[in-house]
Amino acid sequence: MHQRELSDSALSELARQARDGDASATEQLFLQLLPRVRNLVRYLVRGDRDVDDLSQDALVMILKGMQGYRADGPFRAWVDRVVARSVFAALKRRASIVLLAEREAQAEADLVSNDAGHEAYCLRRTLVAWLDRLPEAQRVALVLHYVMGLTISEAASELGVAEETLRSRLRLAKDRLRGAIDDVPRQQGVM
Repeated sequence: MHQRELSDSALSELARQARDGDASATEQLFLQLLPRVRNLVRYLVRGDRDVDDLSQDALVMILKGMQGYRADGPFRAWVDRVVARSVFAALKRRASIVLLAEREAQAEADLVSNDAGHEAYCLRRTLVAWLDRLPEAQRVALVLHYVMGLTISEAASELGVAEETLRSRLRLAKDRLRGAIDDVPRQQGVM
């Protein structure tokens, strides 16, 4: 079942109702957020193995932090930051991001309900495969800046690095991705 994505204002209103204790609004809110949270978690970590657990942890942090949401910005941006912080905290607790490098292919065809959804799913899986080729620091910098939309300054602050360091990581990541994309025709025997 594919649910229509709500506008920012409708999502913020649903968040307000959930914050005020409306159980139905809380359920609707989390049904809206789950695909976004899962995708963001998957973009931030290598492999599929821990995505469900990390997504659940992030959703719990969102629920616990709802009282602190001040509605001074888009709710989705607040959610994205909570998810990123939750994932980073979980990875630190597990001692090393590198240990999460195992990959397991998971069949999720039953989640895809139509051709457009299947195509989007395939594109996301290709993106994830390319992101997995990047060193951890470059991948996280790319996700924070281009997926989550944080500015250079915000992303650098989130990671505790200098802005120039973040710019360098972004440049190196983009160079590696361009190389990976350029290699696709060669790997398929087309020149």
